[in-house]
Amino acid sequence: MRDAAVGFQCPDCIKEGAKGTRQNRAMYGGERSADPRLTTFVLIGINAVIWLAITATGGNNSRLAQLFALAPTGICGSESSPSQYYPGVASQQVCEGATGGDGVWRAGFADGSWWQLVTAAFTHVEVWHVAMNMLALFVLGPALEGIIGRARFLAVYLVSALGSSVLVVFLAGADSSTVGASGAIFGLLGALLVVARKARLNMQGLVQNLGLAVAITVFGWRMISWQGHLGGIVTGALAAAIIAYAPRSSRSVVQWAGLALLAVVLLVLAFVRDGMLG
Repeated sequence: MRDAAVGFQCPDCIKEGAKGTRQNRAMYGGERSADPRLTTFVLIGINAVIWLAITATGGNNSRLAQLFALAPTGICGSESSPSQYYPGVASQQVCEGATGGDGVWRAGFADGSWWQLVTAAFTHVEVWHVAMNMLALFVLGPALEGIIGRARFLAVYLVSALGSSVLVVFLAGADSSTVGASGAIFGLLGALLVVARKARLNMQGLVQNLGLAVAITVFGWRMISWQGHLGGIVTGALAAAIIAYAPRSSRSVVQWAGLALLAVVLLVLAFVRDGMLG
């Protein structure tokens, strides 16, 4: 790997990209992006706008943050201290009746707030959180889009975000609240590892980044959603495998059908978990 405008580049990836440029096709099908940074910039912009809106409406106390954050079963918040909550309260009825009138129920995934499976990946409260995640996206995003093209890159990002959230609702605490793009970003890392291995590219820099990401997750597990990281990287790797190993003769059909099937499986798992939590 060597330094580049987007953080790092793989010399072998550059060679493969040059081949794709002559044919205007990405390595694994689809039209090659004229500027592989564009989708990443749009995603960064969306995350930044949502963070600014949350900051402007109260930060930790923002109703927008509470609406977008992924809460498996909902949370009983405190009206007098909006950044606090009542642990162990699992229903709106108990929240409103056993807290002296101070409890405010914040609906979660099991209450029907399914949008949180996606919106949580675009939600940040602390400036350091959004800054670190957007830096990682700035580094990894253009590298992957340059290999698989814009549409497939966006599909991998979104399905990784979904896979991250699904594992959170299965393994995280029922009264937990999860935000951040790190699950989707771990998905990009997993996808890069798969496509680079398939193309037999130099993976040294990617492996180093993976080791750093794992170390951060392990040593910061009390503050970091390891469930989201694990769900993201596994889903991203699966999505990339669908793209990279699709037969050339029917590549596009197999890729999109496979990605759609992966998304459906994740939604079915979410539906099953919803029933278990309900």
